[in-house]
Amino acid sequence: MFTNIDVYFSFRSPYSYLATPDMLQLKKDYAVEVNLRPVLPIAVRAPDFFNPENLKRAKYIRMDWVRRAKFLSMPNRWPDPDPIVQNMETYEIAPEQPLIYELTKLGIEAQRLGKGVEFAKHVSHLIFGGTKDWHIHDHLEFATGEAELNLSEMRVAIEDGDHLQEIERNQDNLQAANHWGVPTYVFESEPFFGQDRIDTLRWRLDQKNLRRS
Repeated sequence: MFTNIDVYFSFRSPYSYLATPDMLQLKKDYAVEVNLRPVLPIAVRAPDFFNPENLKRAKYIRMDWVRRAKFLSMPNRWPDPDPIVQNMETYEIAPEQPLIYELTKLGIEAQRLGKGVEFAKHVSHLIFGGTKDWHIHDHLEFATGEAELNLSEMRVAIEDGDHLQEIERNQDNLQAANHWGVPTYVFESEPFFGQDRIDTLRWRLDQKNLRRS
């Protein structure tokens, strides 16, 4: 029986995108189940995060993730379109957010189908990897297919499902794990926040003798 690692993940987070190769590698290296726990971006969950006092933090993230992506030799371009509707001058969040809600619900469905991490990897690489208009044509369908999933069937499943309620539970569970940001890995109630904390998590898994032989 495998041990569970829950990964709280946002499809608008560049750091979540940067974490996806490590998420997949964990499954290969350790006797663990890596469960995708999609949440809405903090900009949608807590719009006050982008009040004037926090703008320096937001601007730093926009700079730092590109640097980190280059360090990791990963493609990097801010999504076009952005998964959320936000004025990037004022950082004001629009009330209607069609793209991010669909993406997050699809992430829930992918996890239910046993391919959450794979879906997160391929879709986030589509979004942050430089594909313009990633949301139209067959881009999203192809990325979903790379995860061995069927986008049309998933869209039917999320139309009247309880996926939004599960998103809300994930957000509550992230708070209960004493964090708010993404990506956050939770292993045996211990949170590991940040794309660059994977080595610390691996150290903990090694302490538990979970490395595959």
